[in-house]
Amino acid sequence: MAKPNYFLVSVSIRQNLELCLKHAVAGFTNSTMGAWTFVEIREGDFISFLYAARVFNLYEVTHKEAIVEFERIPPLWKPVTFGKRTYHFPFRLYLKPVREFCEPIVRPEFAYVAENLLLRGGYYKTHFQADQTTLQNVSQMGNRWNGTVQPLDLPEHENFELRFTTNKAEQKIPFICPFEENILQAAIRQHLSETQNLTNFLALVGMEHLNADELEVLGEKALSEGHVDILIKDRVPIARASKIAIEVKRRKAQKKDLMQLRSYMDELGDECLLGVLIAETFPRTLVREAEKHGVRLIRYELSLDLQSPRSFSEILNALRLCL
Repeated sequence: MAKPNYFLVSVSIRQNLELCLKHAVAGFTNSTMGAWTFVEIREGDFISFLYAARVFNLYEVTHKEAIVEFERIPPLWKPVTFGKRTYHFPFRLYLKPVREFCEPIVRPEFAYVAENLLLRGGYYKTHFQADQTTLQNVSQMGNRWNGTVQPLDLPEHENFELRFTTNKAEQKIPFICPFEENILQAAIRQHLSETQNLTNFLALVGMEHLNADELEVLGEKALSEGHVDILIKDRVPIARASKIAIEVKRRKAQKKDLMQLRSYMDELGDECLLGVLIAETFPRTLVREAEKHGVRLIRYELSLDLQSPRSFSEILNALRLCL
């Protein structure tokens, strides 16, 4: 069973933040980035809002929906414009308030996320995953929620199931989005968040001495050389923090991917026990090269045809990791 994760959700406009806080609801844009965030965060996870270098409240995600008529369904967040495109908010998370606080991101308790913000150059990302230590810390901040939430008066509306495809002719954002690398990363992270799947993976890469129950699987950890797609680390580090760095490629992996992963391993230092490169296929030359650099190569398989649009749950259920 997967344990709950904790995310900071970035909000770019004060007016939109006030609507999020007032109604205990989060929204993500009609874009591939919004779709990615929507599948990354699951029911039962916890979130806080991030705005102007401050973190607001702790919420549990109770349910999710993707709305067809998203431009007219409350809350009517102010559209966000990037370049020539204006975005609305079809992807919704409905939230249960747990704790109330407003804290600066520079607090030591937020160091894991603050480092990501600094190294990735600000708020252009929609969300940042924090580790379990951060969740434990925020679970003691401020006060238990004692306020009120104004329920949304939602008119009748139609929902859609978000789907993904590699067929450009079938794509119709936000309803049918391209199957990009970040969607594969999200699927692999959630796959490995299940204890039995993680146990199997550790055996596959020769790390069976590690206890899956004592580890957590995190997405996109920023480093000075770039970012690790997936980081497996001790849930509660004592004296040292064991880490496994994972780089994910949707198609064939290249030597540059191997060397990038090696640079991440070097930056993480001797606490990084292993690097794992996951891809659809590997050239023979890379197999020999990986051994020299202490990197394990793992193939992913999807037992479905992504030329036809597929839901994220279908992708997750079809995912297999193998040698």
